[in-house]
This record gives sequence, C-alpha cells and structure tokens, in this order.
Amino acid sequence: MIPPGSHEGFKAQSKTLHQVSNHGLALVGIIAGAALVVWFFWLLVIRTCKPKTNIASDGTSESAPLLNTDQLPTDLQRYHTATSNSDTLLCSVCANLDFHQIFLDGIPPKEEIPLGSLSSILENSYQCNFCRLISFHVRRTWKLDEFPHIDLSGTGLGIYSKNCGCLREPFYQPKFRCHRLHVVKTKDPGGLWKRHLALGEESPLIIHLLQEDAFKFGRPTDLHGRRVKNTVDIGLVQKWISLCQKNHRDKCGNIWKMDRKLPGFVRVVDVVSMAVVPAPFGCRYLTLSYVWGSIGANYWTTKNNIAERSMPGGLNVSTLPETITDSILFVRQLGERYLWIDALCIIQDDSLDKSTQLRSMDLVYGLSHLTIVAAGCTTAQDPLPGCRPRTRTLQQHIELVQGLHLYVAPPRLREALAQSTWDTLYFECKCDIFCEDIVAESKYHPLSHSFLHYMGAVDRYTRRHLTVESDIVDAFTGVTNALAMAFELGDPDRSFQYGMMLPNMHLTLLWQHLPQTPRARRLLPGGDSSPWPSWAWAAWRGGVLYRGADVYLRTQMGDLSSEPTVEETLVDHWCIVDHSGNTVQLDVHQKSWVVLRAREVKHAYSAPRGILDPTELTLGIHRPLKPGTLIFRTTCNHFGIAWRGGEEPSAYAHGLFNILSTASFPPVWAGTAILPFEPSLPSSLDFIVLSRTSSRSVYDEETFRDYDGCLLHVMAVSQNEGLMERVGLGVIHEAAWTCIVFLR
Repeated sequence: MIPPGSHEGFKAQSKTLHQVSNHGLALVGIIAGAALVVWFFWLLVIRTCKPKTNIASDGTSESAPLLNTDQLPTDLQRYHTATSNSDTLLCSVCANLDFHQIFLDGIPPKEEIPLGSLSSILENSYQCNFCRLISFHVRRTWKLDEFPHIDLSGTGLGIYSKNCGCLREPFYQPKFRCHRLHVVKTKDPGGLWKRHLALGEESPLIIHLLQEDAFKFGRPTDLHGRRVKNTVDIGLVQKWISLCQKNHRDKCGNIWKMDRKLPGFVRVVDVVSMAVVPAPFGCRYLTLSYVWGSIGANYWTTKNNIAERSMPGGLNVSTLPETITDSILFVRQLGERYLWIDALCIIQDDSLDKSTQLRSMDLVYGLSHLTIVAAGCTTAQDPLPGCRPRTRTLQQHIELVQGLHLYVAPPRLREALAQSTWDTLYFECKCDIFCEDIVAESKYHPLSHSFLHYMGAVDRYTRRHLTVESDIVDAFTGVTNALAMAFELGDPDRSFQYGMMLPNMHLTLLWQHLPQTPRARRLLPGGDSSPWPSWAWAAWRGGVLYRGADVYLRTQMGDLSSEPTVEETLVDHWCIVDHSGNTVQLDVHQKSWVVLRAREVKHAYSAPRGILDPTELTLGIHRPLKPGTLIFRTTCNHFGIAWRGGEEPSAYAHGLFNILSTASFPPVWAGTAILPFEPSLPSSLDFIVLSRTSSRSVYDEETFRDYDGCLLHVMAVSQNEGLMERVGLGVIHEAAWTCIVFLR
C-alpha cells in the first residue's frame, strides 16, 4: 500500500477497444463544423449576431431601399399617434412604457427601466401582453413551474434596448440599426439561483421586433424576427446554401487535403433510384446524423437484404422509420441525389464491415457536402419537424404590444442543443448561422483552439443515446481523427486514447458528469470485467460537460460559454501503459505561471518537480499494470467533505460538497467539489492536485485570502490496493493544502 501524502505516480486501467455496432447519433458536431461544409440542425433555434445578408421567408432578398428618409419623422409620428393608445391589454407598469421610443432610440444598459418584481410580472401575465411575453420565457427556461413555492418577490426585472448593428456595407446610419429589448435582473438580494440550485439556467431574455414592423422605424428587415411557417421553406434553405457557397468559398471548405477521397467501400443511398449503391467517385453527397433509439432492427441493412437493396427500387420506404424517410424527402427537395445513412449503408450484422466503416467516419462526414442533424428526434421513428405538414407544433410566441409584434428570441445554439425542445430548423457553417425566425443572422467562427472544439464535441456527443453504449469511443474516432488533422496533433492513436485528448491532459481531465447522470460504469462487450480507466469520460455512462470553476457555485451548470481554465500546469511528466503493457511517456503541453504585477502574492503551493522514471515505479503487489493506467507525480491530501445541501431534485445524482480542512477545529471550508450521491461517500476523501486556476465564492473568504491563482484543480479519488480511481472533481484553496499516485 502507498501511504497517503507520499504517493509517486498516478495509474489508471482499461481494456483494449472492441469494435462492435453502429453509433446512435453520428458525430454531432465534428469539431464544431470544421470538418464539414455545413450542418443542418433540425429541431432548435439559434440566435447570434451580425448576419451577412438578409433573407425573407419567401426566399427573396430584402435589400430594397428604405422608406424615404425625408418623410420618416412625419410617417413615424402619424403611425405612433394612431397606435399608441390602441392596446388595452397592458398592466399599469407596461402601459407607461413607450415601446416605439424604446425601439427607436434605445436605452443604455446602465439606465434600464424597472419592470417590478418577477412575481408581479408572472401574476400580470393573464392581463398584460408584455408581461405574458416575459412569463413565457421564464417559465419555460427557468423551470419555475416545477418549484411553485419559491419566493420570487425579491427578484426584480428591468429592460434596456440595445442596437445589434447592421449587415451590409456601407453601414446604415445608427438610426437605421435594429434594436432589441434585453430583460435583466435588477435585484436578487437572496441569490435566487444560489439558494435554489435546481432552477434552470439564467438564460438571457432578448425580445425581437418582427420584420413586418421594421418599416415603422424606417429600417431594413435585417436582424429582425421572421414568422415561422408550419413547414420548412425549402427555397430559403437553398438560399442559405447558395450564400455559403458564393460568399464563403474556401472559408467553409473542408479541412481535408485535396488528395483525400472517399474510400471505395463506402455506400450511399441513391434517393432517385432508391437503392444502396457504392459511392460514385467524386460524388456530392449528404450525411444524416440522428438517434437510433430502441425501435428495432427491421430497417437495418444486413447480409440477407444487401443484395436486394443494391437493386433499383430495392429500398422499400414502407420499412423505414420517419427520420430516415423525411431525410430522403428533404434531400430530393434540395435537388441532391446521394445520402449516407449509417443503418442503411453499413451491413449491421457484418462485424468486419462495421469495423471498417466506423474507422472512416471522419472521412464520411468530413467530405460530405452537408450534414442533416436530427437533434430533436429521440428515436429514428420521429419525423423531422416541419419537413412535412403536421409534423411540428410551432413554438414562436408572438404578442402585440402598442401595435408592435414582439416575440422572445430563441435560445443560443449551444443552449438549444442542450435543451432539445425547439422544433425549428437552422443552418450552420463556419462563417454563418441562419435560422427560420431571424432574418439572416450570422457569425464568424474560425478554427482557433483545438481544445475548444474537442470540448464542444464531447459535450454534445455524450448527451446522446447510443444504441450500443460500448461504441462510444469507436464512434467518436471520426471527431478525434478530424481534430488531429485540423490542428496537426500528429497520429490520432497517440493524441487520443479512450476519447481523451492527451496533448491537453491538464484540461482534458477536468470533465464533469451531468448532475442528473448516475455514476455508473459503461458496459463493455461480453461483460468484460476489466473496465476502461476511471479518468476517461468514456468509462462512464451518460452526459459529460466541461465548465469553468464557476460550475462550483451551483449544481445546475450555468453559462454555456464557460470553459475550464488552467493558469499553471503542476505536473511535469505523464506516462501511460499502452495496450502492449509498456509504459510510454506522453507529450503533454505545459503552461507556466505568468507574473502580471510587481507585488503579486507568492503562491503557497509548490509542485513536485523532477523527471519521472517509469521503470522504478511499482505498486508493491505482484500483478502488472493494465493498459490505460495513467502515471504522474503530484501531491495528495486528506480532507473532510460535507454535502452543502440545496434543492437538487431527486433525479440528481451529483451535488455540491464543501471540502473541509480538519487541521483546525471547527473544520474550515477550504474548497468545493462536485461528487456523486451514490454510492454513499465517507466523511472524508483523498484529493490529488492537477493544476492551478482562479475563482471566488468557492471557499471561506474570511479565512483564506483571494488572489490570482489561489485555487488548485483537484480530483477526489478512492484507493484500491495502491491504485486510485476517480470519484469527482473540485477546487481547493492552496493555503489549505508530495508524491506518486496510482489511478485506475
């Protein structure tokens, strides 16, 4: 046994991958679109900023001249006078607001107008159109209806108006720029979201003016809202594709070198002849990413039906689930011919064919013209919302306020993907995002940091259900291959193991379980008793996310833009036991502390340094280290833990725990960790240091001083015959705090 506090190494164990059947949702978000020309996400709505051009719902351009600016003041005044008193469904607070003037001139954020308490707004929603618009948003996204007894009287809201720019050059004068209303908290004395951890995220509430009212302010329709139709406007979709091809060109080209071709063994569905055929050389094809669910295997391609399906007309539509038939219809409507669908293009009962095809997912998706992502479908039996009549229920909530048609903006892309509740189509390429209910919104999203793309892919991919859960790493290979090529990380098999990005090990280890996901090992083929290493997210069932240190403020992880930060790496050398049983040193990026101020506080924690010689490391037990064992030198300490308490619903499997320093009595709050409720934890745990970061409000600030870099990223571990296994993750103030440990 290795005594606590003086361990020398960190080891973790796993099993060689066993390739089996298909993945469920195929590679949603290969490096955030870097490997693709474009993505179609079918379900949700996205709001971003700064579109390139404006598109009307009928597919025509809305770049026509504005109203005669010389007549604008008179026309606006006449319209305002005629409509300002026409609405009676407003409460006394909202009736005193001049929405025309607010949209015309704007209100600075620091001069927001108070709307009253959140509780009064919810009460007034039955008699006030504007309060109803706000209530629709907060009830849906903040999950207030699930907690009817929460006191909201102390939480106040206010509004300001912000101009969101313009699209085309030469830029319009400021008075022609679209404005949007932002509803924000003006007071929250009790810290509502800190006291009630299970509330939904504090998503920003942004209210749009519909494009049909833009003329009332003498403005173009750019950036205004657009009414969503019952079925998707194919002409609009074709316009999006055309804009990308004409305006972005190489910016939205794929990352592959010109000599990369689709392998000859890849099959596609010919949607004209309705047959599964070898992909014609150099053909333009689309790919489908969707959730299989558990609807059975009657529609799969097998050894018995591949010959029949290879003949014209051999693919019987009546046997296919709706996600697939709608995708075929959509491809036809776009005027395209070939579509790759995993269940149809891979022989599902041929292990060799599956193994070969899965290893080429990076090319299949990376070389496709575009990908249809059925992110709102829970099984393959669900239709693509809006592809056909009566396949979706429109959720665009519009209210008439003082003659203006207003609606709540949809969630941002990453929020929408996490919620999976909005039945709307949007288009994303590397330069733009277009969606049905915003007139030509746009973004620029160049390739930047490899870990950001990796983080996003893991976040989205692990939330989806896999029909065969042991496929997780094989199916994710397409993502890792694309990342390795795009960012020149070298051999993917050396840069990634068990789905983990090894060059960024300091960041890669900072994953968290989704709070509602039980801590349960992933089942491996054949009931293998040797699990994958605990330090890898692939070893565990359910969703995984990467978030910054603010994740320790509340269980319901907040800001989707938050990302983990490492201000100093505190481990010099990393080694791993490969599948042959050899110990191999890893090439992990290092980051040194940067001194920014002359009187900067000297850090109390000093990491153990020196070269780690793997040949000298033994557990003192007569058994070899298994593949996947991770070895590194760090420090270990023992701390008490205590559940902080809160209102996590019974479905939550993880919660916030205070890390307690027992060096003094009573124990002092030294940090915070997110730990599982089951199995029941002891009153204290071992923690090992990973890296340095900064944050506040996660320790006793009366006892421990706040300064840059005062926190240590730590992993809670359990010991088993000298090996350590991951239990959870946290942060500890360095003042509360040398060794080789073994993690499996």
